[in-house]
Parts: sequence; C-alpha cells; structure tokens
Amino acid sequence: MAVEPVNPDESTALEGSVAPSVRVSEGLRLSEQEEKPLEETVVKVFRCSKVVKGGRRFSFAALVVVGDRAGTVGVGYGKANEVPRAVEKGAKDGRKDLHKIVLAGRTIPHQVSGKYRATKITLVPASPGTGVIAGSSARAVLEYAGVQDVLTKVYGSTSAKNVVKATMGALLQLRDKEMVESLRGVAVNV
Repeated sequence: MAVEPVNPDESTALEGSVAPSVRVSEGLRLSEQEEKPLEETVVKVFRCSKVVKGGRRFSFAALVVVGDRAGTVGVGYGKANEVPRAVEKGAKDGRKDLHKIVLAGRTIPHQVSGKYRATKITLVPASPGTGVIAGSSARAVLEYAGVQDVLTKVYGSTSAKNVVKATMGALLQLRDKEMVESLRGVAVNV
C-alpha cells in the first residue's frame, strides 16, 4: 500500500470540512472525533471450497468491523484466496462505508430494533457499569461504535452476517433530542 505525501496547502483547506471517507447523514457534523484512528476487528472468517481435478481449492471471506470507538463505525466484507488478503479487503470495504452513530454518553439514546432478512435485534439503553451485553457479532459493532453500556437480544437467525447488518441498521435509526426537534419543527419535552 503506497502512502501519498500530504500537501500542506490542501490540509489547511480541509480542516473545517468533514472527512471524505465518513458518510454524513441528516445534517450530522463531526467534531474532534475525526482525528481518532480507525481500528478494525475480524468478526468471522468464512471458508468455501471448490472441488477441482487435483482436489479441493479453498477461498476465504472475512467479515470486518471498522470504527474509532467514538461514534463512527463501518462494516466490510472481503473475499480472497488467502485469509490475510480477505481481511485486508474487508477492512478497506469497511472504511468506504463509515457511518456516524448518535450516542448518549456511554449508551444509546433510546431503545431501537433493527431487522435484516431473518434476523431481528433489539438494543436497549443500560445504566453505567452494565457493559455490552451482546453476542460476539453484535458486540463487535457496538464496541467499535463507542457504545459501552447496552443490552441486546437477537431474534431469529443468528448468522454473523445478518446480525452485524441488523445491528448497523438499528444503530442508524438512533436519533437524539435535537435531531427530533429539528425534523419535527417543535420542542420535545423528555
């Protein structure tokens, strides 16, 4: 992977703008979280075999979660003939699809459900000190999104791909009080 030198003139022009790799939806802007380095973790590696004349030929796919543990998270999926290459492709794919998640301190602002195919997941805010009560697939997404206290329950299929996508869908539905007020145009009393 080649690294291109940074032109100092361009970096000053980009200081006030949003990082190009982060998808900003519904008027959200990033703050000091832009500078946090992205971390990645492999949720699961899938092995597929193809029978050929000389035996079996294996290929691999990796499901990777990328995040800064401060409100930005993405999911990637990469396929290759070797595991390290599949993980690298998955991480690159995850960095292309980053999302900003609304957090309320260490937890989520409200209860939310996400659905993807045969999987449904419910995320419930928890009091400080509870931790992330979740299975391995949902835990990876929640921890790399920066959620530290949450309760989860998965209904239906527990396939890693489906659970990760359902968790991302649930996190993208989160709204804070200011967002709801601006969308509705009225003051919300909580």
